[in-house]
Amino acid sequence: MVMENAPDCPITIAILDGQRIVREGLRLLIQTQEDLVVAAESAINAEALATLQRKQPHVILLDLDLGSINAVDHIPEIQAASKNSKILALTGMQDPGLHSRALRNGAVGIVMKEATGDVVLKAIRKVYGGEAWIDHSTTARILAEISHSHKSEDPEAEKIALLTQREHKIIEVLCEGLNNRQIGEKLFISESTVRNHLTSILAKLGLSDRFELAIYSYRHGLAKPPLPPITH
Repeated sequence: MVMENAPDCPITIAILDGQRIVREGLRLLIQTQEDLVVAAESAINAEALATLQRKQPHVILLDLDLGSINAVDHIPEIQAASKNSKILALTGMQDPGLHSRALRNGAVGIVMKEATGDVVLKAIRKVYGGEAWIDHSTTARILAEISHSHKSEDPEAEKIALLTQREHKIIEVLCEGLNNRQIGEKLFISESTVRNHLTSILAKLGLSDRFELAIYSYRHGLAKPPLPPITH
């Protein structure tokens, strides 16, 4: 398809997806367009962030369905590496909580993987032009989720809703009695990253230390209290 009034310089696109076959499919789709060009493609890793920082693509196609990697939590660092890029999230999950978190973290659009190639191309051009892209069904689900969350008058529930999936996991592991180094080893992250997450968790929940966090977590169902020792 040839675009009318195509820009003099093509729209540059980076594809971040953990599956090579998906990246290849998106690249082949984009290459059919005279006004679009793939500037980079990779899984999410340190090398990809360095490439984004160097290339500064106009649009980043980010796959949210990366299994053990929580792509939503990586959106801020992706945006920091490529400050002027527009992040367009791709997902096959009908999860309004995931979609709203992606938007809160900096994505400007959500495209469902069941969408046609033409829809993906249209979304790329729309976000490049400064518009948000969310289809009607996704918008309805997000608005319903926001409406439901606003009905809650529990201030603690509102605090807990700010926690990311990674932070929930760190709380669970911390409540097993592990120190920062052990938490890092179990979750395959550095000790300094654990400290940064804990600082964020304590700030979001208004707590001062690990002990308060453990008690709070047991009280609000963020972690299971340790079982009493078995006696004979």
